Formats: sequence, C-alpha cells, structure tokens
Amino acid sequence: MSLEVNKVFAAVLTAGVVFMVSGVIGGAIVHPKRLETSALAVAAPPPAAAPAAAAAPQPIGPLLAAANVDTGRQVAQRACASCHSFNQGGNNGIGPNLWNVVNGPHAHVEGFNYSAALRAKAAEPWDYESLNAFLLRPSAAIPGTRMAYAGMSNIGQRADVIAYLRSLSAEPAPLP
Repeated sequence: MSLEVNKVFAAVLTAGVVFMVSGVIGGAIVHPKRLETSALAVAAPPPAAAPAAAAAPQPIGPLLAAANVDTGRQVAQRACASCHSFNQGGNNGIGPNLWNVVNGPHAHVEGFNYSAALRAKAAEPWDYESLNAFLLRPSAAIPGTRMAYAGMSNIGQRADVIAYLRSLSAEPAPLP
C-alpha cells in the first residue's frame, strides 16, 4: 500500500518539477517586454445619483395602441401561467386569476390571500401605468408583495402583456 502512495507522490512532484523547468526555459527563450503602464485601465464607477429601482418606468400608454395581444398571450403563458390563470371564473393558483384585472382593484379576487402590501392598495385600480410598473419590477412597485417574480425589463413585452390582460374582459377597458 505504501509503495502506491509513494508512486502518486512522485508523479505529482515530477509533474511540478517539469512545469517549473518548462517555465524557466520558456522565459529564457522568449523575452517578454514589460509594459510601463497597464494596458487595461480600470476606472472607478461613477457615483449613482439614485437607485435604479426608484426610477419611474417609461410610460406604457403610447405603446398600447401598437401592442400585439397574441404576442402578449404567448409571453404571459411563458412568464405568468405557472402561477396565474386567465380564463373567466378560472381557479386561483399561487397567484390570483387575472380575468378582468385591468382597471379592477388591486385585490380584485374575493377570498384570495393577498399580501398585506396589496391589501393596502385594494381601493386603487390596476390602471395601465400601475400594471406597467408592477410588471417591470413587482418588489419595487409594491414593496412587501409576495410575488416572487423578478420582472420584465422589455417594455414592448410589457405592452403586449398589458394589451392581452386588457382583452381578458367582457368589456375591455378603454385605451389611454
């Protein structure tokens, strides 16, 4: 057994010596020219004026007229359907059913266990701009929400999803 350990130790030691000698010989053959100054200048980042989360999202109203409901349906199916349902009278999942959400109150589904942050906004409607801000970054739009979604940075996709959510109603809300 000890002979095997000695062989492994010798192999590791031999490899280290070979790499070291190769480095010395390579340095003697090739004479690298040392730079006087660094080729990579790393500048300190400029100080941030305000956190990005506090910045207001770009207004969504002008984009809604050209938004595509079918694209919004596809994006919503990928990003939202694991927690929400979209059909009239559909069951709640981890999140509430989103039928008739546009211009409805923040806590629009009776009996759903909303977070305290959303219950506090129950009297406020989900207008286009509040949906835009929430889809951009839910935790920044309503601090304390239990929605564990990072957000949707692409404003075109947000417009498409909002247009799709608008279509989920017997009487869709008027466009701004």
